Amino acid sequence: MNKPINNTDQVKLSLKKRYFKEKVFKSAGLLAIGIAFMFLLVLLTDIITKAMPAFSQTQVNLTVSIDADELGLKDDSSREDFMAADFRQPIRQALRDRFPEATKRKVKKELYTLVSIGAEYQLRDAVLENPALLGQSVTMDFIADDDVDAVIKGAIDRTLPESDRRVKDQKLGWILEMEASGEVHKTFNWLFFSAGDSREPELAGIKGAILGSLYTLLVTLALSFPVAVAAAIYLEEFAPKNRFIDFIEININNLAAVPSIVFGLLGLAVFINFFSMPRSAPLVGGIVLSLMTLPTIIIASRSAIKAVPPSLREAALGLGASKMQTVFHHVLPAALPGILTGTIIGMAQALGETAPLLMIGMVAFIVDIPQSIGDPSTVLPIQVFLWADAPERGFLEKTSAAILVLLVFLIAMNAVAIRLRKKFEKKW
Repeated sequence: MNKPINNTDQVKLSLKKRYFKEKVFKSAGLLAIGIAFMFLLVLLTDIITKAMPAFSQTQVNLTVSIDADELGLKDDSSREDFMAADFRQPIRQALRDRFPEATKRKVKKELYTLVSIGAEYQLRDAVLENPALLGQSVTMDFIADDDVDAVIKGAIDRTLPESDRRVKDQKLGWILEMEASGEVHKTFNWLFFSAGDSREPELAGIKGAILGSLYTLLVTLALSFPVAVAAAIYLEEFAPKNRFIDFIEININNLAAVPSIVFGLLGLAVFINFFSMPRSAPLVGGIVLSLMTLPTIIIASRSAIKAVPPSLREAALGLGASKMQTVFHHVLPAALPGILTGTIIGMAQALGETAPLLMIGMVAFIVDIPQSIGDPSTVLPIQVFLWADAPERGFLEKTSAAILVLLVFLIAMNAVAIRLRKKFEKKW
């Protein structure tokens, strides 16, 4: 006859099963976190590895004779004369002097590709800054062509047969000879942070995209923050409870889930086609992104206001404060940390958006650095999109570097949000 199981044994058996399930659940959770962290580490490692070459730039050291007569310039020449002068010829002459064996036209054409097409503008700017260089021989570092840059950085395998290599043997021999003599070297790529976009990989930079993102976010913040906070205050503190308010609240929550490209279509139809606002401008981009971030900030602000304990309101009202004074002197300051956190998270979301800005033309190729919110410009995510689609191999590292810069901005904005929450957070 089986011995009956008493209550103590049943409890121990159930506890054993419960502890086992808890261990399984905990192990599954740790495994999931570990897998996610591993994928994140692989992704970041890949981005950083591909981005690091973009922060260095290959330069070619040449001795250039600046003949004022050939350039048609004098010490008192105007800026327009300097801009019209052909500074390409002194650089080409310096290359021919360095490699006098290059006599055939085809060989010379290949020789000239050792330096970037931006080299002539470097020389022009140097002479424009110091006209005393006219008539002298100067030794300068010029930006190397992207193929030379790829060889020096190891992106092009020198050991491959000529048929499998982008850089042919003759040009490779020139590069190796100049590298051995120290005439080709790498420096930090300041141009990446100080120049706008370019068709040439070695000349492309992200300054225009950074300023475009900054102007766009400033417009977004100026429009969305006051409107969103005012709407949150009204809905939480002053709005009556009726069907119309319920309808508004439901639609605010629904707008937070609307695909971002819909806001881009709205901006294209209303702001550009109807109001004839400028395309590719941070002004229009900021308006579109402010519409997109409004629901996010409203929801976060309402949650922060709702978290303020009722006793604070009752105490203020009990001391004779009006409803308006209670809200703006006591409730709003107490809810401000949560409101700021939600706002920064909304701005970070806007910074990473691409689809709505594509619809309003910010995907255009723009070389000039924007000076105001009305100037044509692009933003960092769009710049990444443009470079990722470029056929030149040199844009691969620029794409990864731009992604890395964008990630740094996003991490910084989220870190500020966490810092604000920790600093101003109050325990009720």
